[in-house]
Amino acid sequence: MSTRSCRVLFVSLTACTLWLGQSRAAQVESHILTPKPGPAPKINGPAIYGARPNHPFVYRIPCTGLRPIRFTADGLPSSLRLDEGTGIISGTAPVRRGEYRITLHATNKSGSSKRPFKLIVGDTLALTPPMGWNDWYTFYDRITDKVIREAADAMIASGMADFGYQFVNIDDCWARKPGPKDPTLDGPGRNDEGAILPNSRFPDMRALTSYIHARGLRAGIYTSPGPLTCAGFVGSYQHEKPDAQQFAAWEFDFLKYDWCSYGNVAPHKTSEDHQRPYRLMGEIVTKLDRDIVFNLCQYGMAEVWDWAAEVGGNSWRTTGDLGATKDSQLPAFYQIGLANAEHNRAAGPGHWNDPDYILIGYVGNAFNYLEPPKLTPLTPDEQYSYMSMWALMAAPLFYSGDVSRLDAFTLNVLCNSEVIDIDQDVLGKQASIVRHNANELVLSKPLEGGAVAIGLFNLASANAQLTIYFDELVLKGKYRIRDVWRQKEMGNQSGAFSAEVRPHGVTLIRLERAK
Repeated sequence: MSTRSCRVLFVSLTACTLWLGQSRAAQVESHILTPKPGPAPKINGPAIYGARPNHPFVYRIPCTGLRPIRFTADGLPSSLRLDEGTGIISGTAPVRRGEYRITLHATNKSGSSKRPFKLIVGDTLALTPPMGWNDWYTFYDRITDKVIREAADAMIASGMADFGYQFVNIDDCWARKPGPKDPTLDGPGRNDEGAILPNSRFPDMRALTSYIHARGLRAGIYTSPGPLTCAGFVGSYQHEKPDAQQFAAWEFDFLKYDWCSYGNVAPHKTSEDHQRPYRLMGEIVTKLDRDIVFNLCQYGMAEVWDWAAEVGGNSWRTTGDLGATKDSQLPAFYQIGLANAEHNRAAGPGHWNDPDYILIGYVGNAFNYLEPPKLTPLTPDEQYSYMSMWALMAAPLFYSGDVSRLDAFTLNVLCNSEVIDIDQDVLGKQASIVRHNANELVLSKPLEGGAVAIGLFNLASANAQLTIYFDELVLKGKYRIRDVWRQKEMGNQSGAFSAEVRPHGVTLIRLERAK
């Protein structure tokens, strides 16, 4: 090819790339429904929070608005201190059990905001579904200390932390691996005292959690009850107590416990067989001198939703991996979400059904770890449906895409405060299925104070008029309707509500009795 031809080709490819970038930007802008937060402060996040007596405590007040913001708190227990510049509450939870009613305040040059915050000191953690980021579907076996630190920074820089995303969780591949091809993963799996050892990509776990906590966020870690994790790294089999104690010494706040190789070393024919490893670790974790949210990852086996809370689980996976579920007539999240929706009675404050992570934005390939993350093939309408379904189901909200490549549309889906409020509602009720057929799904979630959140999901491939009849919800009288995604009042109605919904899209509304 001649030099001139190469130049022409280069110019053409460059123009094409620029056009695609502009096209993506235009598409993103045209589908953004949620208004941007204003300059005045607005405090977000849960209205209720659980902690165990006299345990270490850290909480970053989620708040949008122009910085600097000055934070204060009325009724804050004396064992806790608030950094007025960062909004980070730290210290230890009170020794005395009970309810502590706190009022959080935020002020900047554009205005002020306040929000009630009830701290419940007792035995129950995760009084609302945990929120955060997990590395798995982006980094797989390439995860490092540096990536986790950058993710913590990105959660704050992107504004995710201002909406309540709190946990920064390491998934598989942080420990050492027997017989690895990569020398950075090699070495004895444990020290002479039997304590589990991280691989060389994680040189100082305690320094890593300190980095995360200094930003007001919390840190999560992963292991398996089997001898090896799913990716073949050292697990906790026959080392459960020392491993849990090590996680607490490293100051982790969340533990994902993944079934993996446990089935190779223990019987798993009865429900008790499936419960045993989680019951063992659950008893250990609850006795540690640190609050550690306990997530059971065993893919819905043995009706886990019937017993997971009893063995100490704060959340439990109800299905297989979403990222490894193939699309059928609908994208895979519908299959996973619909299966999860069947178990609404099991969910409640401190114990949640977990349908897996939110996979939008740039996401890796669960079938090929080496493939770099790509932009989700989900349409904007499908992404709104995804997030709406998870919020209505009171699911843990963990993003697992590339947190360093968040565009305006992805943030718009992840960071709508009113959608998150539905997920974090203090009643802790998971939505029930009102109606489901080949063309539509209607979910209804009761909220604090008598309000109701309704999701009208169009499962068809063409626009459809969907209706919710108030009789189906046992509601009488006139109700104020609010479009949650657009954060817009839609007037008062009685009897029914109808909306035209785009293919694979959703209309998410909040109903409150009209005064």
